[in-house]
Amino acid sequence: MAKLNVKPLTQIALMGVLRPQLDTVNMVNAPVIARERGIEVAEVKHERETDYHSMIRLSVTTEKYTRSVTGTLFGGKHPRIVEIKGIEIDAEFAPHMLYLTNDDKPGFIGRLGTLLGESKVNIATFHLGRDKPGGSAIALVQVDQPISSALIGQIAAVEGVVQAKVLGF
Repeated sequence: MAKLNVKPLTQIALMGVLRPQLDTVNMVNAPVIARERGIEVAEVKHERETDYHSMIRLSVTTEKYTRSVTGTLFGGKHPRIVEIKGIEIDAEFAPHMLYLTNDDKPGFIGRLGTLLGESKVNIATFHLGRDKPGGSAIALVQVDQPISSALIGQIAAVEGVVQAKVLGF
């Protein structure tokens, strides 16, 4: 990976970061828009040994926080998310997903599963990572159908949920 041209990956990452605020951004104009908005972009390549043959990390730093997500390819063709905000996780990308941050307390998975089941939403995969026992956790949940805004509101109200978002790839 360190020897490859990463410009297209950088452009796609910028597009993903900017799109929530600007729906006209695309892969071509993303670097220009980033520059105009004073966004600094740095590409760092390493050829050191890691747990993965190839790995890419996107970090965004603002005045309030730094967030990062790390991905890799398993078998050269299966993209996976392997770390979010420093928490190890192993999840495939899917068309319908939930991203949850929650308190790592007993009963959370049961409460979430019960709510989804009562709403006739089938869980396809459930991936959970945590920073430490009883600390903060992140769940990436693949489901079989889109999640409505009403249901995401109910999920956000589940005891222990800190943040709930719908994802789609």
